[in-house]
Amino acid sequence: MPLSRLNTEQLRAAMAPFGHNLIIASAGTGKTSTIVGRIAYLLQHGIKAEEILLLTFTNKAAQEMIERLALFFGKEVAASIDAGTFHAVSYRWLKRHNGKVVLKQQRELKTLFRSVYEKRSFDHLIDSVPPYGANYLYDLYSFFQNTELSGDFEAWVTCKQEEHKPYALIYADIVEEFEQLKTTYGFLNFNDLLLQMRTLCLHVSLGYKEVLVDEYQDTNALQGTLIDAMRPDSLFCVGDYDQSIYAFNGADISIIGSFAKKFDDAQIYTLVKNYRSTVPILSLANRVIAYNERIYPKSLEVTRTHEAAPPKLLVYEELFDQYHGIAELIGTSQTKHDEIAVIFRNNASADGIEAALREKGIACRRRGGTSFFDAREVKALLDCYTLLINEHDMMAFIHLFEYAKGMGSAVAKELFVALQRLGGGSMLRGLYKPDLSISNPFEKRKLNQQLGLFDDFAELGSAGRFALLGFDANFMKNPVLKHPKLSKDGAQYLYDCYLLFQTLTAIAKPQNVVERIAQSRFYQHIVEQLCTKRAQLENGSIDEALKTAAHERIMRKTKVLSELAKPYKEHERFLNAMILGSQDLTQGEGVHLLSIHASKGLEYEEVYVIDLMDGRFPNRKLMSRGGSLDEERRLFYVAVTRAKEILYLSYAKYDKIKKSDFLASQFLYEAGLLSKDEVYAMLVAKGEEKGEDED
Repeated sequence: MPLSRLNTEQLRAAMAPFGHNLIIASAGTGKTSTIVGRIAYLLQHGIKAEEILLLTFTNKAAQEMIERLALFFGKEVAASIDAGTFHAVSYRWLKRHNGKVVLKQQRELKTLFRSVYEKRSFDHLIDSVPPYGANYLYDLYSFFQNTELSGDFEAWVTCKQEEHKPYALIYADIVEEFEQLKTTYGFLNFNDLLLQMRTLCLHVSLGYKEVLVDEYQDTNALQGTLIDAMRPDSLFCVGDYDQSIYAFNGADISIIGSFAKKFDDAQIYTLVKNYRSTVPILSLANRVIAYNERIYPKSLEVTRTHEAAPPKLLVYEELFDQYHGIAELIGTSQTKHDEIAVIFRNNASADGIEAALREKGIACRRRGGTSFFDAREVKALLDCYTLLINEHDMMAFIHLFEYAKGMGSAVAKELFVALQRLGGGSMLRGLYKPDLSISNPFEKRKLNQQLGLFDDFAELGSAGRFALLGFDANFMKNPVLKHPKLSKDGAQYLYDCYLLFQTLTAIAKPQNVVERIAQSRFYQHIVEQLCTKRAQLENGSIDEALKTAAHERIMRKTKVLSELAKPYKEHERFLNAMILGSQDLTQGEGVHLLSIHASKGLEYEEVYVIDLMDGRFPNRKLMSRGGSLDEERRLFYVAVTRAKEILYLSYAKYDKIKKSDFLASQFLYEAGLLSKDEVYAMLVAKGEEKGEDED
């Protein structure tokens, strides 16, 4: 049984009395085994499986724990435990109570947000400080939702960034219109799931006797209030303040730090035995993290006491010498490639090491940074699929039509609204059977100089200007073709969309839908744009060989997506799996290339932590934007404690492309790999001032 496999500290925590329990589980101390043991203890003491809620940071983590429990209690019992991320659990509950839930990914909602933003003008206000761009303003608003539980966005922006006070009213109005559009079309983002779930909890008893929370140190204020709203009889939280690395996403380390003060019956348990890393690796990690303030006392014991090689510092004269040098080491390593990880702080680092490995013919897979599902060609194909099953999805439409020449998100939104009006609320009916009695389907622009709204809509154009393009007679009658900013390229693009969806509506199998979209002229127009852009040289010319290679890579991705669709029989289940589960899926094989955030919870025999130069790691630029040296140090701690047996730390002295010199990271001095000197003193002073460097 799971409990029989626990050590003394783990068992004591797993058998904690009902109430509010916090388990401090440092890297490699067996937190997963402890959580599984706790659930086993609950099941053995009369708690029903459906009365247990397990909240994890990834759905994959929840699945692994449930699979372990199934070995002892059977699949039926294990499957009855409600487990998943905050978002996945909230999605299931809302769907159960509210019926259809139209969940949208961040990049889709950013498209909708841009369509609102682009209607605004800041020209009459701009002084010395330019306004935030649409994407950054969206991220700022999302951060506000995750961290601020009261107050309004305009006042918050004014308080946090006083120099943006002249724009704050326009920012707030953009946000208000964005929220109104989401409500109109029934769209929810990941924050909305938690907000609506919190409201649901205030009116409905969820029936959980105990709620278990994994990675508790990375909960944000919104997630914290959701846990409170659930009002469980017992709370079992597992985390480690030294691994709190999501402050950029609103994670609040004070939530775990204040646990003992918040609950009168709070019990704190500490897991002290590390089963992952060797003594030299863990000693190095502890030397560095000791520079951070201690919230809860802990002293780790290393169980792997065999003689082991100390972590090795690699120093290179030039940046790309570093990447090639590491590729050489990996090429001669006796460690299996799937047990090797290269961990990076910045995406630029990953690009260099990936290129160096591929030059040597070493297979690698990348996670963190740009994933398979972040690729624009994959997003576009899934947007086509989304419109097929939900024609009211404005964002999917806008995102696709931003590829049309001269379109932009604001014009794309106007076309979508016009098609809905022509179709009596149905975009597809507006495309195929428009109400021809509506001669002008476009909404009248509202004007408000204070809110940055100005009229730039010209007179209606004539559909006759597209007569020579060979459209069928039914399409040529559509009043949407009168939009004055619709170019011939845009009209052709709209017609190709019209032809595609004529063929898709009769296809029942998800895999066949994916393949039909990939072969369509509409999608190939997108592919052509992406290939051309990726093959463009610095002088503006197109390298045809690069373009052909780009096309082959894109079509390979459509085949991967087709394979992912193969097991599914229902359109909606396939799309939901792609939205909720895409972050847990990786592609390829070989050496693991991981951002530090993506490496969390994983372990490897051999680990390389690269680009340990001041400015890159710690990342001074991110520190100056609200991060902290403490958070950067926690990132370092997480990175090095992924290593079980072999650890390399590397940095370069010079970048020949940017013609800039580097100083070694402050953390290399703190780790004892470099002697503290005047340079170290300068770095410490710089950290205290949160200076800004290139990332």
